[in-house]
Amino acid sequence: MKRLSYNVLKEQSYDGYLLEKAPVKVLQFGEGNFLRAFVDYFIDNLNEKADFNGKITVLQPLPENSFTSVPRFLNEQEGLYTLYLRGFENGRKVNAKRIISCIDRCINAYSDYEEMMKCADNPDLRYITSNTTEAGIVYDPACRFSDAPASSYPGKLTQLLYRRFQKFGDEKGKGFVILACELIDDNGKVLKECVEKYAKQWNLGEDFIHWIEAENLFCSTLVDRIVTGYPGNEANALNKENGYEDKVLNTGEVFGFWVIEGPEWLKEELPFEKAGLPVIITDNHKPYKQRKVRILNGAHTSMVLGAYLAGWDIVRDCMADDVIRGFMNKAIYDEIIPTLTLPKDELESFAFSVTERFKNPFIDHSLLSISLNSTSKWKARVMPTLKHYLKNTGSLPVCLTTSFALYIAFYRGKELTETGLTASRPNGDTYTISDDKAVLEFYLSHKDDSPRSLAYAVCKNADFWGEDLSALPRFADTVADTLEKIEANGTYEVMKACL
Repeated sequence: MKRLSYNVLKEQSYDGYLLEKAPVKVLQFGEGNFLRAFVDYFIDNLNEKADFNGKITVLQPLPENSFTSVPRFLNEQEGLYTLYLRGFENGRKVNAKRIISCIDRCINAYSDYEEMMKCADNPDLRYITSNTTEAGIVYDPACRFSDAPASSYPGKLTQLLYRRFQKFGDEKGKGFVILACELIDDNGKVLKECVEKYAKQWNLGEDFIHWIEAENLFCSTLVDRIVTGYPGNEANALNKENGYEDKVLNTGEVFGFWVIEGPEWLKEELPFEKAGLPVIITDNHKPYKQRKVRILNGAHTSMVLGAYLAGWDIVRDCMADDVIRGFMNKAIYDEIIPTLTLPKDELESFAFSVTERFKNPFIDHSLLSISLNSTSKWKARVMPTLKHYLKNTGSLPVCLTTSFALYIAFYRGKELTETGLTASRPNGDTYTISDDKAVLEFYLSHKDDSPRSLAYAVCKNADFWGEDLSALPRFADTVADTLEKIEANGTYEVMKACL
């Protein structure tokens, strides 16, 4: 079977959208599944629907032996790959296929260092995108300007920016729009701070530092799409169906949403709205991040631990159960949405999409995988909503308060091993609780506590929550009562009683 290429598609009389030639306008740090199913998908649509007419050079930011062969395969396939976006959308099942043609080539920051630096000489280059993991945006003082390249992503970016400054520093409008997609707060702002530290550490001059500020835009962004990557079990069948071999097939959910914090003029440069794409350019991305964290992530954290103890294993299956789904929806619509600032219709539309995403028949999302580090997740995703609701109404939100008792019940382990704290659910299955060592040791030390004593101990642990939660009116007593009911009747009956 022939490999995917423009010639193969011409032989097949492929009638979908393809862009074979265009100037390179985007440099992308990262060749992973997420960027190819998210940023590259949006740029490809922007080319088709808004005449963006731009290609992407993909930069593998770590040594070649640190990664897979994706860059080599992409180059062999002339930058082409097949993307499947699958799930529910507006109540119907979707399985959409698109050949992405916006990538020009892939290079490696180490073996192709000079090629990386030459990218800065391209007068058409305007945008830099990245997803170098949560640990990627970090300032490492050990990086030197003479390194080829600097080991950190901000160090590499500073080297590129300085090359750009040397080439075009006297011309207006030749700086970059930098779109950071890493999953950290204020990703663009943090990235800019790292770059400025390197500029000062490396003594690159006040003129360069001024140029960074005046000619470059560092945008914080929020990204939202579950990407499931290479479909190993289906690859052979999909290749046979397509009539070509694609070594970098990619899959993700149909839902996608990108919020870019930037000025009004950026909407003209990046006409996502004109292309009808779910991308918002706004002067403040934080309300959208709060919406995602509190509704999507908060729903996960509130529901999955109790659902797992009730015998469920996969998110999709939970959505078929009236009690589990009802508990989650009550938490979202009655307790979470009233605490948020965006318009109610936008919040409810997003909440509806969350339920559809959780039903996705193409993704087996394990409850146990979501349970990892639930202590910090509950603090970040649920606790702010609970406190906000309590402040606004003077009463505790029933489902979110119950979720805290469900969390404690899930963490009631008996033995600490190298892999985590071992516990058992009522049907006899054992499972492993994964969290920080201090969290696991705390629960192990309280393994023989009564439900009430344990509830009070957890509430009072300010190391977990940053405060003593027993100071919240009636919270500790309510959690203790609920935990006793869980141990007597099980999580399913307790969740049912909330409805």
